[in-house]
Amino acid sequence: MTALTDRDRTEDRWDDGFIARSRRAGLGSGVGTGTGAGVGIGIDGDAEDGGRGDADDGSDDALVRAVSGAGNDGGKAPSPPISPEGQALRTRLEALRQLVGLSRTRLDGKTLAEAGRVLDEAAARRGLSAQHTVVAIAGATGSGKSTLFNSLAGVQISETGLRRPTTAAPIACSWSDGAAGLLDRLEIPGRLRRRPRETSEAGALRGMVLVDLPDLDSAVGAHREHVDRVLALVDAVVWVVDPEKYADAVLHERYLRPLAGHAEVTFVVLNQVDRLPGESADLVLDDLRRLLDEDGIALGEHDEPGATVLGLSALTGEGVGELRDLLAQFTQEKGAATRRISADVDRAAGRLRPLYVADGHPSPEIGEAARAEFEDRLAEAVGAYAAGLAAERAWRRNAGKACGTPWLRLWRWYEGRRAPRTLAGLAALAAIGGSRGTAGAEAPAEEEVTARQRVEQAVRAVADAAADGLPDAWAQAVREAAVRGADQLPQALDEIAVTLGSAVTVPSAKPPRPTWWPAAVLAQAAMTLLQIYGGLWLVGQIVGVLEPRLMPPVLLMVAGIVGGPLVEWACSIAARGPARRYGQDAERRLRQAAAGCGRARVLEPVAAELLRYREVREQYATVAAGGAKLSTTRE
Repeated sequence: MTALTDRDRTEDRWDDGFIARSRRAGLGSGVGTGTGAGVGIGIDGDAEDGGRGDADDGSDDALVRAVSGAGNDGGKAPSPPISPEGQALRTRLEALRQLVGLSRTRLDGKTLAEAGRVLDEAAARRGLSAQHTVVAIAGATGSGKSTLFNSLAGVQISETGLRRPTTAAPIACSWSDGAAGLLDRLEIPGRLRRRPRETSEAGALRGMVLVDLPDLDSAVGAHREHVDRVLALVDAVVWVVDPEKYADAVLHERYLRPLAGHAEVTFVVLNQVDRLPGESADLVLDDLRRLLDEDGIALGEHDEPGATVLGLSALTGEGVGELRDLLAQFTQEKGAATRRISADVDRAAGRLRPLYVADGHPSPEIGEAARAEFEDRLAEAVGAYAAGLAAERAWRRNAGKACGTPWLRLWRWYEGRRAPRTLAGLAALAAIGGSRGTAGAEAPAEEEVTARQRVEQAVRAVADAAADGLPDAWAQAVREAAVRGADQLPQALDEIAVTLGSAVTVPSAKPPRPTWWPAAVLAQAAMTLLQIYGGLWLVGQIVGVLEPRLMPPVLLMVAGIVGGPLVEWACSIAARGPARRYGQDAERRLRQAAAGCGRARVLEPVAAELLRYREVREQYATVAAGGAKLSTTRE
């Protein structure tokens, strides 16, 4: 190997000894593919590579840039069009962003942390080179992953040996330039970045970045932290197991089972098959497939998308060529990042499902029955029915005054003037005043408490009906919106009851009179005139001024005396319909006023909360749907 220069070490770039040869082969011809303001010129990486560029800006442009190859090359080459898979992922990420934005005030930050992390990592990955595929090799102690890493690179890069753990930090090997931004994201320093041996087979792997991870079951906590951090950022993973520990609980329960949805970017290789005699390797592979199936990992068999499972021996080279071909085909597809991010979105959507989907109606709304019951209870609280009855009685009383006999009205006026002057009237007034001073003071208070309880009960009932079938968080939000809106509702209803209720029960203007009232008044006046005329005629006969004829004046007086009450009775029968309609109109006005107050303060905030839930439900449906599963051409 060519000796390392001080410049190569200090600038934290490729230091694998192939720099001079690479520089001679392609000086000035390479352009880095990492996005950002900088452009990597040449292969040695001495020029700026662009680093993370737009990956950290978190903007919509970073979310839109694509997994389908829309990487930025410094403006010197047009970005390829977004593939259907990339467009579908773009739509899902935008829906997830909208979902998080609409849910921030309804759900706590911890609940949305996973979705926010997925958005951040998607923006970071899509802002970097889409021409590279980052593949991690992970495995337990002694599985031979470092040996496999070296075998794929064609050069001794990762240290191997009997000492455990051997690999202390992630080591990267890139088959092409422009991956510095990706490796910066993985926090792999320049001294741990290598290049493979230049062979005819290496050209097929151009665009792949292979990362050798520490042991996932290492006793050193920092090693396990490296594994967890890098596994969350790479595009694909090659899990290396050996015949002794392929069923290890740590591997399956901590890693494979939680990442079951990432089957399309998963390779599981059984290493050290040279140690298995005869058909034992096939038996172990079958048992490994069974365990993966129990973990929920779909297997890519029979041209179906899923995880790839194969046996090999990194020490003897058996099966390594097949794995290299699979990785080459996988890298050339340039769809690993799309599939990885899509799987992350699927997992985030699965965890968010209880927050947005419940066994309720798909389009929650306030039903007509609940709305009508709510308005009925508010009308009952303001006394709309009683006010209607009072208005009806007032109309009939006015009708009685207009159509009653003058003598009966005079008598009633006289009794009204006379009653308070009698001892019985004074005692009655005293009794009335005493009752108003004691029990009467408690009655309004009890009525007010009862009315307030009716309002609270009505609010609870409509909130429960609206929240029925919603997830717990959104049901609670609906109830809180109803309670906030109902805070001043009793006072508003009291004002309506005082102003509009008194206006309909004791109207300042006389109620409208039907067309037959003047005729009734004239008939009553005629009956009165008959009585007066008959009486005067009879008096004239008694005095001797007129000729004695007793029967005519008596008949006139009897006709007037009998006709007056008959006219009053007929008018009372005829007044029932108009009085009822007048009372119903008064009740309707009071009900409408109470219902309008309830709609403005309770129903509209609840409806707005339900509308927000429908919006987030639609966004979640877009996130969770994901269209057809992203296909893969790996065999």
